Amino acid sequence: MTDRTPAPDDVPWLDAAQLRDWRALMGLVMTLPPALDAELKQDAGLNSFEYHVLAALSEAEHQALPMSELAILSRGSRSRLSHAVSRLEDAGWVERRACAEAGVRTAAHLTPAGRRKLEASAPGHVREARRLVVDHLTPEQFAALGEAARMILRLTAPELDEDNAEACLAALEGLDAAG
Repeated sequence: MTDRTPAPDDVPWLDAAQLRDWRALMGLVMTLPPALDAELKQDAGLNSFEYHVLAALSEAEHQALPMSELAILSRGSRSRLSHAVSRLEDAGWVERRACAEAGVRTAAHLTPAGRRKLEASAPGHVREARRLVVDHLTPEQFAALGEAARMILRLTAPELDEDNAEACLAALEGLDAAG
């Protein structure tokens, strides 16, 4: 076996400005999700992942998605999704049903109560997103941040890339025709 660790002289170290920006990015990545999560837990009794599951279902045609596609759209693993959907089912906000598309699969369906829960939760979540991020950036800065995030996402988790998620949604047209 060969050692793949580069020699110290071969490491492309960050310069002072890059290090400053990298530390800011790491601070953002580590503090923004818990801040948004805290608001949702306090105001809506949901965690961020559960909120994004409800949101993905609400945006889908017929408010239903196969679990595998819902995992992609909600930006989580299938295991994490399964646990979250179980909690959402217990609350009456989501139902699992068999769907015949592409073989035997299970789809999650947003219930009317789930739709109401999302509609009640969204205003506080949007206010918090604006308070913490959107309202502090110019439209150009926010657009640049979004573009940078999409670029990084394409490298770190291509299956979660927004373009792939859109293609996934497009492929699901007619999902409820089977059930």
